Amino acid sequence: MNRLPTLFILATLAGCASNPPPPNWQSNTQSSLESYEKSYLDGSVALTDLSFARARAQAARTGQPQWVARVELARCATRAAALEFDDCPAYAVLKDGADLEEQSYAAFLAGDWQAVDGKSLPGQYALLLKNGAATDLSQITDPLSRLIAAGILFRQGRLSPAGITIAIDTASAQGWRRPLLAWLGVELKRAEAAGDRAASAKLRQRIGLVESSIGR
Repeated sequence: MNRLPTLFILATLAGCASNPPPPNWQSNTQSSLESYEKSYLDGSVALTDLSFARARAQAARTGQPQWVARVELARCATRAAALEFDDCPAYAVLKDGADLEEQSYAAFLAGDWQAVDGKSLPGQYALLLKNGAATDLSQITDPLSRLIAAGILFRQGRLSPAGITIAIDTASAQGWRRPLLAWLGVELKRAEAAGDRAASAKLRQRIGLVESSIGR
């Protein structure tokens, strides 16, 4: 795996791909999380909910809070890419059974970076922890990781206009409708606040085009 957040969720399990083969719950959790990511980013509500429920149920089969906690953190991370934030309440219920990796990732998503153990995070976020708002998001090679990073900085009120443009371009290039609409909405508010009618009109046109594709 080379994607986030599923990379984070099952990173420990990746080394188990030799003999014997990993148990079914591992591969089922991974495939369900990947389906969740795809459907969420695409904007398919029904499939999103179903895929996440399957992923959580597969992890819960182990009776291990840490794996269910990781699934819940995957959900929160993916939602951050589309600027949908909460305090990960389902993770909070499980945090006492979480390991350092989960705790650090949860603090990272919440923007509480003083509580983050950098060695426990996926390597894609090393630049973000080091440089903060000065990070060139284009250096984060994975598109979803890039959008998650942009979302976290936005939540902190530290994302530059250039960062917003990178987020829009990233979501647009991937055809990810849900985050693209969210980020275009941010840029539209900026243009309207600046009284830039031409830019506002172009952004409304882009939003309309994306919305016209929904259900197709």
